Amino acid sequence: MTLAILQPLAEAGAALGPALQAILGLGGGLLLGLAHFASLGWTTRCCLTGRALRALALQLGRFALLAGVLVLLAGLGAPALLAALPGLLLARALVLRRARSLR
Repeated sequence: MTLAILQPLAEAGAALGPALQAILGLGGGLLLGLAHFASLGWTTRCCLTGRALRALALQLGRFALLAGVLVLLAGLGAPALLAALPGLLLARALVLRRARSLR
């Protein structure tokens, strides 16, 4: 059963086919992961400098964006949602590698 608001997305996903769904999911997961893990640094700096409310707002925003994009990818199709995970993991590795090189 598809939520009514996601019905047009599900129809578009069905028209794309599983390969294109997976490509979109991988790219979406990568972009989402880069934003999600890069903003973790901002959240940490806010916590360390005593700006707890800003840190909480950033944390809630990070999770809301993550959940929203994953719901949209799920609406597109299972291949898109499943392919988002490797994209997220690749983004995590890239952000960690960059953070380590800046030390």
